[in-house]
Amino acid sequence: MEYLLIIPGTLNNLNDYIAAERANRHKGAKMKADNSNIVSVAIKKYLRYVKINKPVEMHYCWYEPNKRRDKDNISSFGRKVIQDALVQCGVLKDDGWKYVVGFSDRFEVDKNNPRIEVKIIEK
Repeated sequence: MEYLLIIPGTLNNLNDYIAAERANRHKGAKMKADNSNIVSVAIKKYLRYVKINKPVEMHYCWYEPNKRRDKDNISSFGRKVIQDALVQCGVLKDDGWKYVVGFSDRFEVDKNNPRIEVKIIEK
């Protein structure tokens, strides 16, 4: 089975998160929680009744409004937040090696409709 999760807009990037953590650990925790809430709303819309117990491969496509942010900063914090939210919402059993066997990233620019598309493929 394949599933598609579409998260509207953009998430904070790794540099934002590191700066927040250095300023105050509570600020960093709030940033992660805020980003997780954005993802959770999308999960409830697109994957409401999905429960995956098999290993998965995840393919991310990051549609940014412009090319200002570095690709590695966009995807590293974003993947962490998305995978944690998928586990928290019960879609994935876990996000460790046994359940997430791999992932890929692709980057595009869409100034009118920034979003993150995550294709989840059961193995």
